Amino acid sequence: MFNVNDFKPGITYQENGEIFIVLESQHSKQGRGQATVKAKVKNLRTGATTIKSYTGGDKVEKAHIEKTGMNYLYNDGTAIVLMDEETFEQINIENSKVEWEMNFLKDGQKVIVRKFENEILDIELPINVELKVIEAPEAVKGNTTTNPQKKVVLETGFEVETPMFIKEGEIIVVSSETGKYVGRAGK
Repeated sequence: MFNVNDFKPGITYQENGEIFIVLESQHSKQGRGQATVKAKVKNLRTGATTIKSYTGGDKVEKAHIEKTGMNYLYNDGTAIVLMDEETFEQINIENSKVEWEMNFLKDGQKVIVRKFENEILDIELPINVELKVIEAPEAVKGNTTTNPQKKVVLETGFEVETPMFIKEGEIIVVSSETGKYVGRAGK
């Protein structure tokens, strides 16, 4: 068993037949009342993200997640197809389980597949992913706001706000956790 007071990002646990990973957690205590723990968690079976509240000191059952390195091959329209780096075995994960992650997946990319007792749950991406800009509007002259931004489209079809100087064809670094621009690649 695992105490909710020890929640931190990356902790996996079981509750009501579901498996969750903690994305963020926050402890709060008002006066003499019980401390509470609010956690933003992702259901590893459904891909849904929710906020859960616990009373400080509550216990949850730890879920031991097995992680395997795999390469992303392609999306067949209903599922992504991955290949084990060592055995060359291929597996499919339904698109509905990896909707967010698909924004950052490109051919041949290395990912971590999370499994629970041989059940394939989802994938874990590197925190920062390098992607090519395929569409970028030209910077508008006379835009003098302190931090002008523009929307660009990446090779995966994902749109992200970047500084005005980013051009089509550039490789930029994007956070797979927040979906935000981090910087130029290789800089």
